[in-house]
Amino acid sequence: MSDQDTHVLSGPDSDDLLAAEYVLGLLDGPDWLAARDRALVDQAFAARVQDWEHRLAPLNAEFVELPAPDLLAAIEARIFPARPARRFGFGWGIAAGLALAASVFVAVALFAPQFSREPALQADLVDEAQTLTFQISYDRSAAALSVVATGPEPDEGQDYELWVIDETGVPRSLGVLTGAQTRLTAALEPGQTLAVSLEPAGGSPEPTPTGPVLAAAPLTDA
Repeated sequence: MSDQDTHVLSGPDSDDLLAAEYVLGLLDGPDWLAARDRALVDQAFAARVQDWEHRLAPLNAEFVELPAPDLLAAIEARIFPARPARRFGFGWGIAAGLALAASVFVAVALFAPQFSREPALQADLVDEAQTLTFQISYDRSAAALSVVATGPEPDEGQDYELWVIDETGVPRSLGVLTGAQTRLTAALEPGQTLAVSLEPAGGSPEPTPTGPVLAAAPLTDA
């Protein structure tokens, strides 16, 4: 989204458009990073991002995953068109090798960012007493957290709430878990502990858990 668009649109409509462009991957680098950082601190904007993710998720099934294209042959053909071999001597061979190495370096520099995703993280939180499990996966590149709950739902007037505990030892709420699957936006690191507590509907009224902690587990490499 350009700076001109930012000035023309303002308010809730512009936030909704920005969230849609962020989820669809239409923003350029600086704008995408700014939107991601905003989703980490602005709960209203994070909710818009989550809403667009849910609305667009069914479209993923229509796309077939394809392998990365092999561009080396095309690059070689463009830089070194076919010529009679007898016209080139030893000196040309060295020059061609250097030029090929340079072309490969450029290709890697251009296309590597598309595949340089950070490894995913995961955690399995289990409450054996209630046969309750929370399978958590975290996409570090997108700062996206997915929680799949299996087992009994909380009683009426109560909700499950997800917390992260870092090196400070102080729990920080990541959000209320609703339904069988919940998607959240958060900034997490491997080694941090995730925990689920049983809270009043809507989440803990305090900055820390007020109900019993049902399960906890560290966030590790998938």
